[in-house]
Amino acid sequence: MRAGTGRLDAQVQIVSRETGALMAWHRGAGGWRLWRGAHRPPGDAGFATGAGLLSQHRGGREALLLELRAALLERRGPLVTLNKPQGLPVTGKPGELTLLSVLPELSQALGLRQQELQVVRAPGKETSGLVLLSSCPQTASRLRKFFIQSRRAHRPTATYWAVTNGIPAASAGQIRAALTLQHTDGVNVVVPVKSPSRRDILEGVKRTLSHFRVMATGFGCALIQLQPLTAFPSQLQVHMMLQLCPVLGDHTYSARVGTVLGQRFLLSVESTKPQRQALDDALLRRLHLTPAQAAQLPLHLHLYQMFLPGSRPTDAPIELRAPLPQYFSRTLQGLGFCQQQAPSAAAPRGQQREA
Repeated sequence: MRAGTGRLDAQVQIVSRETGALMAWHRGAGGWRLWRGAHRPPGDAGFATGAGLLSQHRGGREALLLELRAALLERRGPLVTLNKPQGLPVTGKPGELTLLSVLPELSQALGLRQQELQVVRAPGKETSGLVLLSSCPQTASRLRKFFIQSRRAHRPTATYWAVTNGIPAASAGQIRAALTLQHTDGVNVVVPVKSPSRRDILEGVKRTLSHFRVMATGFGCALIQLQPLTAFPSQLQVHMMLQLCPVLGDHTYSARVGTVLGQRFLLSVESTKPQRQALDDALLRRLHLTPAQAAQLPLHLHLYQMFLPGSRPTDAPIELRAPLPQYFSRTLQGLGFCQQQAPSAAAPRGQQREA
């Protein structure tokens, strides 16, 4: 496909947490178009200027609590789902402001007096999207077992969206890599391990697997659907780096991808350190960013869909979805992936129902 066409190869939709309206790409007579049924939700991290500089408000516990209440997506019995802002850690050291640290206040604010909320599933600090909470320990335990069993059976239960700086060579496929955590310069980074031995596996190296599908391409970037089938820190970021297509806003692993005469290649872990992602001039102009603003760009990785088991074995899976952050949507628009509005949209079909 020619750069800049913004063609979408899949039918997808999400739901606005503000109005309940659909935000969907739909194939019509004029091709793929975007129908958006919501404005920016309150408390959502977004671009503060026309140039696209991220501006997140972090004013302490009270401000975070208000932001999380605004991020409430759904309550279903003991289950509560939130749309986590990018940059919010789930756990941390004592005294740090995290999702866990404000769960007691959030439980009270939601009128849960008997049991405090506990985290069942949540994306990492730099990833935005769905957080699943439960006020019932038994329900939380049942769901954790469901996720573990699904991973063992290689059944995807979560779908992420990512914008990558680079386009994968294949339009869809699997990414397999053995990964391990390595402590370097005071931080933990994930590094791939080639041909791990049995001893490596016993010492913490893990074989990881993800499905990917390219949904749109343009201007040297891609919108990717990712479904991890294993769980490892920064797995999706590292998997896309290994495809020579680091996630936009990845200021940890993108430095491992080098370019000579337009050809990309992997640099050795020993020769690279985490550093701010550098974007070429053409992409900076397309996204209306200065190099300094690009160095602060948030990670464009969003957990947008999750499947849960029904109450009974014969029930259909429960589907949860989270709207994209404002900065993510603006990037899609800047890359030409979002076109003019269309009047209707159909529900997605296909491999998303595998869970």
